[in-house]
Parts: sequence; C-alpha cells; structure tokens
Amino acid sequence: MRSTPEHRLSRRGLLAGGAVTAVGALAACAPDRAAPAAAPAARPVADGSAAEEFHGPHQAGVATLPQAHAVFLGLDLRPGTDREAVVRLMRLLTDDARRLTAGRPALADLETELAALPARLTVTFGFGPGLFTAVKADDLRPGSVAVLPSFKIDKLEEHWSGGDLLVQICADDGLALAHALRVIVKDARAFATVRWTQRGFRRSPHTQPAGMTQRNLMGQLDGTVNPRPGSPEFDKAVWVSEGPSWLRGGTTLVLRRIRMELETWDAVDRSGREFSVGRRLDDGAPLTGRAEHDEPDFGRTDPSGLPVISEFAHIRRARVPDPSMRMLRRPYNYDEGVNAEGKSDSGLLFASYQADIARQYIPVQRKLAELDLLNEWTTPIGSAVFAIPPGCGPTGWIGETLLG
Repeated sequence: MRSTPEHRLSRRGLLAGGAVTAVGALAACAPDRAAPAAAPAARPVADGSAAEEFHGPHQAGVATLPQAHAVFLGLDLRPGTDREAVVRLMRLLTDDARRLTAGRPALADLETELAALPARLTVTFGFGPGLFTAVKADDLRPGSVAVLPSFKIDKLEEHWSGGDLLVQICADDGLALAHALRVIVKDARAFATVRWTQRGFRRSPHTQPAGMTQRNLMGQLDGTVNPRPGSPEFDKAVWVSEGPSWLRGGTTLVLRRIRMELETWDAVDRSGREFSVGRRLDDGAPLTGRAEHDEPDFGRTDPSGLPVISEFAHIRRARVPDPSMRMLRRPYNYDEGVNAEGKSDSGLLFASYQADIARQYIPVQRKLAELDLLNEWTTPIGSAVFAIPPGCGPTGWIGETLLG
C-alpha cells in the first residue's frame, strides 16, 4: 500500500513528535532539579584574532616577528603569460592577501569562516629571474637576482630550486596558513603552475617568550647575530636603497633547503657538536663567553695553544664584523617524516634577506662552502633567489613599482 503523507517519517515530524515524546519521558524520570545554565560562548584568544598590517613601505613577513608556521610557494608562469597577465595576477593576489591578513574572506571564498582568525598571517611576494623575462623587464632585474654560483657542497635538486614567482605565507596557526595557501593557489591557477611547496615550522606561540632565538633540529640556536629590526644597521642591511628605483624599500631573498643528516649527527658527542658550531648548545654562548650574545674571542687559545673556537667552526666561518653587511636570517625547520628504515627527511628552510645578494650573501656562503665543520652533517638540496618588491598602500598592489 502506498504511504500517505501522514504516514511518512519526516525530519519535521520527528522533531515535533518523537523527540518531544522522548524528552517528556526522560523528564518524567529525572530528579527535580534546575535546568543547567547555558555554556558561555567561546571567545577567540588574542593571538587568534591578531592581525599584522598588510600595507606600508615594506612588505610584511620580513621584519615581522617570525610566526610559528610558514609555507614557501614557488610558481612558474604559464607559457605566453605576458606583462598584462602578470599585472592582473598581482592585482588579484594583492587584493586577496590584504583581505586574508585582516581576517576577512577573499573574494568568492567558499570557506569564509576559515578567514576569521588570521593569527598574524602575512603574505609576501617575490619575483624570480624568469618573471622579468616574461614581462620584458630584464634591464630592471637587479644583477644579483640570478641563479647563485655553484658551491662545492651543493647537491641541488630541480624540484626544490628556481621559480618565477614566490609567495611566502606565515601564520601562528596551521589552519589559517592552509586556507591562505589554498586561496592563493586558486588565484594563480590560470596564470602559473606550482613548481614546489616547502613547509616549515618554529616553536609554537607561548612556548617561549617572543623574540627568543629559535632552535633548529640539530639543537642549535639559529639566528643569534641577526640585525635588530628598527635599527639603522637593520635598515641598511635588509632594505634596498640603491640600484633600480622600483625595488627601493624592498629586499632580496635567498631560499635554501638544507638537508640535515640527523642519524650521523646523533653519533657525535656534545663536546664534538659544540666544537663544530663554536657555541655551547644549552645557552648558545660562544665557547669563549658566558651568554648567547657575548662577542666571540677568536684570539683565545687553549693550554695546548690551539684556538678555543676552531678556525673551521661555523660561527667563525659565518662571521660578518660589520652589522650593516649582515643578512637577516628567518629560518624554519622542516620534517617530512621517516622512511621504512627509520631515516628522517629533515632539515632547514634557510631564508636569508639582504639588500644585495652579491655583497652580503655570496661571500659568506663561499666561506662556509670552503670548510665549515657543519658541512659534514648538512647538504643544500634546494636553492632559489627572488626580488621582494616594496609594500603598497590601501589602494595599491604589490609589484606596481615595476609593472604599473
């Protein structure tokens, strides 16, 4: 027999009839007591709603206090993508980045709730050598924004190297980061293909006081001698003030993917590790000092007459006496798990920002490549170079100084 409407079980009927009956039966059996108070509405924690300013003379994500999570996205422009297309792309990317970093959904965002807590989200854009060729602006490309010279320690892999366009996304929350990455990739899909995606992490918020030097996966404090944001030395070391006028107020980025041989590092005792680095592992102090930021005494010798800090220790090889010539290091760890034999795929995403790659980065890297004791346990497997344009105002877009 065909069922009639009054015999059909509907959601409305269940809620109005069966559910009420069940509630009534339970109420009859329950002891007499007051109804429970409604649970207080959850409020976002301060760090979840915290937003970094997108607009300004410099792009956010360089001098910004580093966030806990990062993803570096390398894109290759599709064949035939010309200057006009790149302008459309950068306008679109800028508009969605300014929305997301302010805790607002991107245009046509279908997961609007995921944008509500930006957690200090920053989105930073960079131009690789291929982009200048695509927009017929090779004459405006800084000379040092080019493939780096070959270093003897390199074992570079194509799928971690190069790229026409960089998008660096950082946040204190992994969900905010993942959502922003998805939006950016959708924006770029018609113009570019994904060359590589590199994810990194640092200590989570509230794990240690803000501004403390972070540790890498080898246990070392990484970034002790960074220039201090806001200081004259920082401005001279990081922000471009010479060369092509369109890049002034911007910077340059060298991104190196450095694999760590943690299994063999595990076989080295503590004194051997500290000898290789030139610093104590517990507090980061130089072997000749008492605190992390003490100046190393490279002239001190031990009772046998040998330098306390080896000629080949990492901190001696990486030494840059002039603070205005140092690079800003913003490193992130990566850990891609372990293989069937239990060997880890781990290392460092070494992000270095400087006004001039040729004057600041390359001389230091050459010294490290020649003979740094840490080379025994570290291998560069990826390398990319980008020009980071200056920031923009509320009605502007990133890259307009070059492309506008």
